[in-house]
Amino acid sequence: MTITPAHPAKSDQWTDARLLYALEEVVEREINRHLKVAKDWMPHEYVPWSEGRNFDGIMGGEAWDQAQSKVTEIGRIALVVNLLTEDNLPSYHHEIATLFGRDGAWGTWVHRWTAEEGRHGIVMRDYLLTTRAVDPVKLEQFRMAHMSEGFESDNAHSMLHSVAYVAFQELATRISHRNTGHQSGDPMCDRMLARIATDENLHMVFYRNLLKAAFEIAPDATMSAVRDVVVQFRMPGHGMPGFERAAAQMAIGGIYNLRIHHDDVLQPVLRYLRVLEIDGLGPEGLKAQEELGLFMGGLDAEATKLDEKLEARRARIAARKAAAG
Repeated sequence: MTITPAHPAKSDQWTDARLLYALEEVVEREINRHLKVAKDWMPHEYVPWSEGRNFDGIMGGEAWDQAQSKVTEIGRIALVVNLLTEDNLPSYHHEIATLFGRDGAWGTWVHRWTAEEGRHGIVMRDYLLTTRAVDPVKLEQFRMAHMSEGFESDNAHSMLHSVAYVAFQELATRISHRNTGHQSGDPMCDRMLARIATDENLHMVFYRNLLKAAFEIAPDATMSAVRDVVVQFRMPGHGMPGFERAAAQMAIGGIYNLRIHHDDVLQPVLRYLRVLEIDGLGPEGLKAQEELGLFMGGLDAEATKLDEKLEARRARIAARKAAAG
């Protein structure tokens, strides 16, 4: 695939301001497309309110106990991580509003995206508390700790880096929600997370299409940004309390691990944009493209090693159960 920049310029000439202006029409077009396919939904319709009852404390209700919930252990761990990630929406809004601006098509999208994302935290918390799936005290303590830290992008506040990051991150979030729902043990939870995942997929498509347009006008700079984001990628929840342990449990449980990250998140976006096939790049873009290809190959090999370790672990557990039974 040959891409010729619409406005030939060296990558260092593509300031954030120039890129924002050059992509404004694309953003407007993508907003119109998004509004035609996105469906409004009501968070309260996905919560089994009849299961709710008072907790202990000032209401004098029943104290929380893990046995009260039908959600699986891995489902509970993933739900807390996913909700705490959604809780940091004010920080995410600040990040993209600062980079993209609050005016014109960019501002319209920033506010629309924030409004849609706001539903996710609302419905997840209502579900978790109503069904007693998590300890409400610990959940609030985690929320306070996580939000007090805020969120700061790893991507040096570059507009292109941010667009590239969210193109992958929205898909990663969608996959995490869907896998959590599948393994939650509760059909109502699965349905709720499927609804959230639909939103995340539409958001991914918006940013992916924007990234495609960026490749067309500034291929070298965009390739460098994609390379940086893929190599340095971290989920936005990495700063929450106990994230490393929870992430390890989610990896073992098949919610989100290196194989899923490679096969279901990075590869689909890179393949759709044909990133490793783009030609006509300058020295900077070619270097970034080559490094990206090498990294993906190494990541695939690393994921295979992890797959083998997880399979060996499952075999050991099965053998112990067979011996005990």
